[in-house]
Amino acid sequence: MADVAEKTERKIVVAVDEGDESLNALTWCLKNVVSACPNYKDTLVLLFAKPPRIVYTALDGTDDDPGYLFSSDIIATMEKYSSDVAEAVIEKAKRACENVDIKVEVVMEKGDPRDVILEAVEKLKADLLVMGSHGYGLIKRTFLGSVSNHCAQNAKCPVLIVKNLK
Repeated sequence: MADVAEKTERKIVVAVDEGDESLNALTWCLKNVVSACPNYKDTLVLLFAKPPRIVYTALDGTDDDPGYLFSSDIIATMEKYSSDVAEAVIEKAKRACENVDIKVEVVMEKGDPRDVILEAVEKLKADLLVMGSHGYGLIKRTFLGSVSNHCAQNAKCPVLIVKNLK
């Protein structure tokens, strides 16, 4: 009677957004982490952080009751567009996973990407977080911040940042 080795389970979270960098990180992860390690039973979690809606108010002092700058119709249109972008990103990421034998889950949360990613990694008890890097230089990174750097410093699991080599 042959012993059948149990496959070790891993939960890999891949942060995806509308940039090519995240798709590059996902593709790299599938090729070099998932396919290269057949002794693992992996679950891949595609994580999309929907940025919070920015509320603009009319604070020009012309009205006693400052209202919103945009009507509810425009806000609803902006929300629909945000949801459509999220769905398109997730579908593109799912298509990248089609040729790999892996269980794929999707998590979409609203909020600042730094917070959403860190909270999801902790809540899901991830074994690995994979992210792309936009490759910002020192000046842009200083002003815009780096989500991948923030997550690398604060995540409660190993973080793999895939640099875009283009």
